[in-house]
Amino acid sequence: MKPSDNESAMPNSKAAISRTVARLAIPLALTIAVVSVLGFVVLTRDVAQAQQLNVQCNADRAFDYLEQVCRIGPRISGSDGMLRQQQLIIEHFQKFGCEIRAQSFDAAHPLNGQPVRMTNLIVSWNPRAKQRVLLCCHYDTRPYPDRDFLRPRGTFIGANDGASGVALFMELAHHLRQIQPTYGVDLVFFDGEELVYSNRDKYFLGSEYFATWYRDHPPEYEYVCGVLVDMIGGKRLRIYQERNSVRMAPEVTQSVWNTAKRMRVREFIHRVKHEVRDDHLPLNQIARIPTCDIIDFDYSPWHTTKDLPSACSGESLATVGNVLLQWLTEVRIGE
Repeated sequence: MKPSDNESAMPNSKAAISRTVARLAIPLALTIAVVSVLGFVVLTRDVAQAQQLNVQCNADRAFDYLEQVCRIGPRISGSDGMLRQQQLIIEHFQKFGCEIRAQSFDAAHPLNGQPVRMTNLIVSWNPRAKQRVLLCCHYDTRPYPDRDFLRPRGTFIGANDGASGVALFMELAHHLRQIQPTYGVDLVFFDGEELVYSNRDKYFLGSEYFATWYRDHPPEYEYVCGVLVDMIGGKRLRIYQERNSVRMAPEVTQSVWNTAKRMRVREFIHRVKHEVRDDHLPLNQIARIPTCDIIDFDYSPWHTTKDLPSACSGESLATVGNVLLQWLTEVRIGE
């Protein structure tokens, strides 16, 4: 993402991981298969009648997931690190009986024009539901820490800017089958959010491909709304309402912050501050899925070599996770 202008290797070989991802590939004319998810029930309920959930995210476990991802090292689109991360994600969600699909495409590398294989991963809970909520994050890391004045070509781990969304969704997997969401839920991991070497390079490759596919090949289901999470693991978590989210998806934005307010979560601040270009823009502008961005854009290690697990907190991950779990049981958009 960017402001608006206004190594722990897994034992699997690269070829084996690629075959695993290929087996999950989905055609453009995607329809969700009927797959049972243990213990998952769809129930609509009025917000006024919503009860505070007893489910609580495990901060220590969420942080452990963040560390697991970071031990892979950089996860640049098309790299071995990205392949190892894909295998980690696939193996994790397979344990929970949910449906996992891969949406692959090629994009030109900004330096040499060679094709780079991109893969969005889609994890579905209650795939029978025809009305769905999209929870999404990007899971690639920027090639270099360009804002690091001392080491602008150093190693970028992306603990918060990349790994935090993955870790949060891995933690949510422990709880989604225990709650009663208003809609079906898809967790989407976008590739190619920032395969950029200069500000002239194209951002949001994965989310733009996903949004264009959804627009041009309407599936048998509808995304009612979406929430993007980005940089939600920092120790000093402060999440203001993002300006583009308020402008393009006001109902969704207010519903998330209202849930946080009812839960007395002080880290969600009911005030607009930053204007950020992020993966929610293609979802709003191309797919017409009203989507808000939950992002802590006051994170000082952003795009530096200091974006490490030591700058992050499991409590921050759990805070955002608890709000989202509660929100999923309350949200009713356009009804």
